[in-house]
Amino acid sequence: MSKVENVLAQKSGALIHVRSGDMVVEALRQMRDNRVRAVLVIDDGELVGIVTLGDCAIKVLMPGLDAKQTPVGQVMTGNPLLTVKPNDPLEGCMAMMAERGYRHLPVLDAGKVVGVISLGEVVKEIIRDLKLNVNDLMGYVMADGPGG
Repeated sequence: MSKVENVLAQKSGALIHVRSGDMVVEALRQMRDNRVRAVLVIDDGELVGIVTLGDCAIKVLMPGLDAKQTPVGQVMTGNPLLTVKPNDPLEGCMAMMAERGYRHLPVLDAGKVVGVISLGEVVKEIIRDLKLNVNDLMGYVMADGPGG
């Protein structure tokens, strides 16, 4: 069974984050420049929230606010924030994400932010794991099983 750490191991680069006092335009810039749809919100080394492209569209664009004058802290999803650990099974993460309508989950290890996983990454890893299992089973069947 795949775990969160399997997804994190396939990712490269530093944590993409902003501060809650940064303007939304900076979060959008980070999303654009890093080709992601969510950024973590970290103040003084502590995870305080996550802001998504959807948050920016629904909470800033739709009401007609100015992204250059709206702080991230006003539109982010904050505490209590749903997080996962590197050794958590991906199936459980996928279930939580589906149940709550989340597409991104911050990953904490001993209280420290180590990454973020997306629903797409979780699904891809689970599918990869299933393909490996199918290939193993096919090899077993083709070898006539035990006692052939």
